[in-house]
Amino acid sequence: MVRQEDKAKARNSKVISSQKCVPKHKLLVMDMWLKQEKVGIGSSSQECVRVWKLKEEKTCQEYRCVVRHKVEEATWKGLGVNDRWQQMKGIMMEIAQDICGMTKGPRRHKETRWWNEEVAEAVREK
Repeated sequence: MVRQEDKAKARNSKVISSQKCVPKHKLLVMDMWLKQEKVGIGSSSQECVRVWKLKEEKTCQEYRCVVRHKVEEATWKGLGVNDRWQQMKGIMMEIAQDICGMTKGPRRHKETRWWNEEVAEAVREK
């Protein structure tokens, strides 16, 4: 009742003989185990904010100072909780993009145990 490649996915099948769909046919019921495929992961045009730069003391201090200044300038009256949150999120993301910068896409080299400066230099020389 299923394709050859789908037989391994079929589980718990049974025929219900009391229910006739069309003449000379009986109802077949079964569970199928299917996997959802991941789509769109690792897109080459994906850009991210370099938030790891906030671990540096100088960058962190500058970020905090600018955020405080922008929050004091912003108008918060008459806004609901969600609107305030969206405004605060926008302020923080905009400043993080300006101070930390954006990545240009996914990593070009995967990090492995054997990848070090010596190997990187040899690759650059090629």
